[in-house]
Amino acid sequence: MTEFITEEMTLNMGPQHPSTHGVLRFQLTSDGEVIHSVKPDVGYLHRSIEKIAEKVTYHGFMPYTDRVDYVAAMNSNFAWALTVEKLGGYQVPERAEYLRVIAAELNRISSHLIMLGVMAMDIGAVTPFPYFLRERETINDLLEELCGARLTYNYIRIGGVSSDLPDGFRDRALRFLDHFEPIIDEFNRLITYNEIFVNRLANIVIIPREQAIAWALVGPNLRASGVKWDLRKDEPYSIYPQVEFDIPVGKGEVGTVGDCFDRFIVRVDEMRESSKIIRQCLDKMPEGEIQSKLPRQLKPPKGEVYVRSESARGEMGYYLVSNGGLNPERVKIRTGSFSAMAIMEEVSKGIMIADMVALISSLDVIAPEIDR
Repeated sequence: MTEFITEEMTLNMGPQHPSTHGVLRFQLTSDGEVIHSVKPDVGYLHRSIEKIAEKVTYHGFMPYTDRVDYVAAMNSNFAWALTVEKLGGYQVPERAEYLRVIAAELNRISSHLIMLGVMAMDIGAVTPFPYFLRERETINDLLEELCGARLTYNYIRIGGVSSDLPDGFRDRALRFLDHFEPIIDEFNRLITYNEIFVNRLANIVIIPREQAIAWALVGPNLRASGVKWDLRKDEPYSIYPQVEFDIPVGKGEVGTVGDCFDRFIVRVDEMRESSKIIRQCLDKMPEGEIQSKLPRQLKPPKGEVYVRSESARGEMGYYLVSNGGLNPERVKIRTGSFSAMAIMEEVSKGIMIADMVALISSLDVIAPEIDR
């Protein structure tokens, strides 16, 4: 009788692999198609953003925050502004708060559209991606009208925002939402409940509630495991307490709570909630100033502060230390993608290589958030 002898293979997924969506490398050890271990190798996109913060002014660091997460740059702007404002005790006009939330929620939808379209494409469904991009382009047009940029915005400023709504923006935004909300149902018919797609994601890489908490998952990845935690509700900031919206969580709709499908569907549902928030902000927005009067050269008092907000990939936190000078003494940024990378090695043992692609996509990791 012939004895078959197998041995482990070491494979490199990335840093140029299409499914890693950026310069991100995983070293896989597998027996055929079955993964035995995964070791993430990060740092290919490290740009010393935190060190740069020590060399520029508080206002001057805002454009760099766009580069922390260039898919949801508006939320990065938001987090930095909140941090400096808390340390310095700076006030923000109410109209500016509404403008911030409108911009942040439009950007959240835009980010989720990229994630959902790319995840479908990674699994093998190419058709949905252009449909998702079509809607994202309309959002890009709206944000370009608002601030002049389509990717890295530099719109939210310490103490307010850079510009007010252009003429006709409200009507154009509402027309987009009237078009987009029914389109979500069309997306679901096109891909979400497609039988092949469901079979590729249901019951794949299940992350239970306790494990998600233990490994510090945040945002949609945490909520997909059944944890109803959203900083916009649980540690509210800006004008989020003044608007009504729900927090989607994983329900194991076609598989088990916390599987790849739940991480997909939670983001689909979050787009509906963001649409609700934008509508309410457009209806309730007061008149008034969009920027408080602050000195061009800020000198927040000596001290330290940590502020976190709900970005598209979950908690984005800025730890800021001030020595009372023009430049920060120290800045440390906490991001959702970096948190998600920690759990990769734990949950990937025993899965198939093809399912590794689904796992990476479902966690929605993005290289600049990991490396900074």
